[in-house]
Amino acid sequence: MKIMAVDYGDSRIGLAVSDKLNIIASPVGTIRSVGMRGDVDALAAKAKELEAEAIIIGLPLNMDGSEGERAEKTRKLGAVLEKVSGIKVDFMDERLSTVSAEKVLDEAEMRWDKRKKVVDTISAQIILQTYLDKIKYNKE
Repeated sequence: MKIMAVDYGDSRIGLAVSDKLNIIASPVGTIRSVGMRGDVDALAAKAKELEAEAIIIGLPLNMDGSEGERAEKTRKLGAVLEKVSGIKVDFMDERLSTVSAEKVLDEAEMRWDKRKKVVDTISAQIILQTYLDKIKYNKE
């Protein structure tokens, strides 16, 4: 079963997908955010293209674990996406995923102009890999 991950941002939406065995998460690019309805349609189309059977959306919690305005917007996107796509949507805590992505890109010594094009898809990859590791270790 393939899983697609979403790092939902105001201007860009990062995407990643798992292999069929749910071992490895791979970045698959970004799409430009155009508003809730357009974003939902684009994400539903991408999930279909990738043959995803589940969608994980990074949930931007506050550092104390509470949910703010951005988390509320993300949950709304997830609910509409699930309804439109017919694919189960779940959420994964994404705190510090962008910080982790930036660290990976620092270590790769990637220039800023290239970095901003990939940071969101790397964040989605980190969110998905965290999710995959969580489900793997909860089974054992």
